[in-house]
Amino acid sequence: MMTLLLIIIYVSFISLGLPDSLLGSAWPAMQHDFAVPVSYAGIVSMIIAGGTIVSSFFSDSVIRKWGTGFVTTISVLMTAVALLGFGIAPSFIWLCVLAIPLGLGAGSVDAALNNFVALHYKAKHMNWLHSFWGIGATAGPAIMSMYLIGDSNWNMGYLTIGFIQISLVVILILTIPLWRRATPAAAAPGEEGSAVAIMKRSDMLKIKGMKPALIAFFTYCALEATAGLWGSSFLVIHRGISAETAAKWISLFYLGITLGRIASGFMTTKLNNVTMIRLGLGGIAVGVLSLLLPIGDFVFPIGLLLIGLGCAPIYPSMLHQTPHNFGKELSQSVMGVQMASAYVGATLMPPLFGLIAEHVNIAWFPYFLMAILLLMIFMSEKTNRAVAERLHAKLT
Repeated sequence: MMTLLLIIIYVSFISLGLPDSLLGSAWPAMQHDFAVPVSYAGIVSMIIAGGTIVSSFFSDSVIRKWGTGFVTTISVLMTAVALLGFGIAPSFIWLCVLAIPLGLGAGSVDAALNNFVALHYKAKHMNWLHSFWGIGATAGPAIMSMYLIGDSNWNMGYLTIGFIQISLVVILILTIPLWRRATPAAAAPGEEGSAVAIMKRSDMLKIKGMKPALIAFFTYCALEATAGLWGSSFLVIHRGISAETAAKWISLFYLGITLGRIASGFMTTKLNNVTMIRLGLGGIAVGVLSLLLPIGDFVFPIGLLLIGLGCAPIYPSMLHQTPHNFGKELSQSVMGVQMASAYVGATLMPPLFGLIAEHVNIAWFPYFLMAILLLMIFMSEKTNRAVAERLHAKLT
């Protein structure tokens, strides 16, 4: 039963990744059809991310009441309906309306499945689980580019992904009894987490190293979301690459995340989380610098792939490092705050760059990523120092 559920969870994370990368790859064509400014992609992205924050914040009580299987099924159904709606949306306003259930559904799936895996499976599955998200995120732009190249348009790309989600909903409905049978096993860890959950957020922020850790989560998701959303538009508008080619190349960013996380699952047996994070930060730096090299268009797909490879180990490693940084008794409570901070980064920063692209110049894209990266490096190292000082103080 648990093996079958694990397979379903992996497939569910593919479906979770599919819509995450669609907007960025399709936006150059969508912007033309809806006749709106380029920065309006940031509005849709912000609504989706905002819905994700809300649903993640309330996921604990919802999952406790309805169960992981039921919440996952309804959440995937919400995303499927929203994606089908995107495919037939008559105006930009409808995109904004449909972005609400898309974000709410995505956040609930993410919180429910990450929590279930943390309770029932070994840590290596967390890295590989997020790599399967990357498979979906890579496949999304590839599917979209197929329609952009052919006689169809971006609408068919959204409809195709929507129908894929519907097929997953059918599978999830059939397996709801399995989720319910597995639920009692989560009771003991849940009791431990509920005792910690009463800690005030203001008290949590007083823990040494907490604030830089939250900023590190904020900057990571800010960088990943900005790169995914605006990478294609940067290539089309500033570098003169065709929309269909740019959609293909941005898929390399998600392919890098996917392959990197598969490799990270094996590398974590030899390297600790801090080392994995540092390697990832270095990879991002090389990738961003590649986008600035004036040596030909061939460097752009390489740069995007390197940024993706750099991103790969960072988020899973930061999540896995939480019990070490703040103690096992606080890890569940801290984890929720960290994910909320990450989602806020994904919500605010892509629209901010959209304003820069519209009112200044989209050519600032690599510099914007580099600024976020430098802040992430500083906050990550500051967290490491604070944790080391706190642990040393306990020993002495």
